[in-house]
Amino acid sequence: MSDPNFRHDDLEIRRKRLRYRAWHRGTKEADLLIGPFADSALATMDHDALDEFETVLRLPDPNLVAWLTGQAALPEDLETPLMQAMSDFQKKA
Repeated sequence: MSDPNFRHDDLEIRRKRLRYRAWHRGTKEADLLIGPFADSALATMDHDALDEFETVLRLPDPNLVAWLTGQAALPEDLETPLMQAMSDFQKKA
């Protein structure tokens, strides 16, 4: 449902903030895995997808790196379309 008080500019600001967070994770490995995905996907994400991406960005870098590179199995509760898209993106890179 669309929020009548929401402005398109707010969505763009949020995308820019999330892009920055994706590229400035704390470890270079995570930056290089998550940053390019953010560059390619954020522009098409709606509010719900941005919420989910923000949740992913709260996960610890070592876990994200292991999951996205296939070094560890993704926990069942994180098997979402977004995590699958992020994993697929890494396979293509």
